[in-house]
Amino acid sequence: MNNLQFDYLKHITGGLDRAAVLDELMREYGKDVWNFAYFLTRQRELADDIVQDVFVKVYERLYDFRGQSSIKTWLLAITRNQARDALRSAWLRKVTLLPAWLERDVQKSAEHEWLDKMDTEQVWKTVLDLPRKLKEVLLLSAHYGFTMKEIAEMLSITEGTVKSRLHRARAAVNRKWAKETAVCGEEEWV
Repeated sequence: MNNLQFDYLKHITGGLDRAAVLDELMREYGKDVWNFAYFLTRQRELADDIVQDVFVKVYERLYDFRGQSSIKTWLLAITRNQARDALRSAWLRKVTLLPAWLERDVQKSAEHEWLDKMDTEQVWKTVLDLPRKLKEVLLLSAHYGFTMKEIAEMLSITEGTVKSRLHRARAAVNRKWAKETAVCGEEEWV
C-alpha cells in the first residue's frame, strides 16, 4: 500500500472496505509483525496468536489511526503491547509449550547451508539473550530501521533513553562476541 493510500486512510471516516484495507496491511506488514512478536516472545505459537490479535485490533480501530506515526510504527506498537500482555497472562505462566527443538525437521543439508544457519542462530541467540529493554531497541533500530524518535514514541520513553539502551545493547553484543572469539581462538575483526 503506498503512502497516498495511507494518507487517504487517515482522512476518511467511512465508506472504505475495512476488509480490503486489512488485507493490504496484512500483506504489507504481516511478516514484520510476526517477526517482532516472535522476537519478543521466542515462541512460534504465541507469535501466531499475537499476530491474530494485532490484526483484530487493527480492524476494530482502523479509522482511529491518527497518522501521528507511520503505519508500521503503529502496528509494531500494538504488537509490542499484545506481546507484553500475553507474557504477563497467568495462563501462559502456568502452561509450558513444547520446546522448539521438537518442531524442527531433521533433514541433513549442505555444509555451507549448515554453517550459515549456525552463524545466524548464534547471532540471534546472542541478541535474544539480552534483557528485553535492550533487545527491543536493538531490533527496532537494526532490523526495522526505525529512527530514535520513532522508537521513543513507540516505547513511550525519551530519545535519550533509546540512545542509552541502544548503546548498552551494542556494547553487550560486542562483549559477548569478544569473549567467544577469545575462547575459540579466532582473530578479532578490525
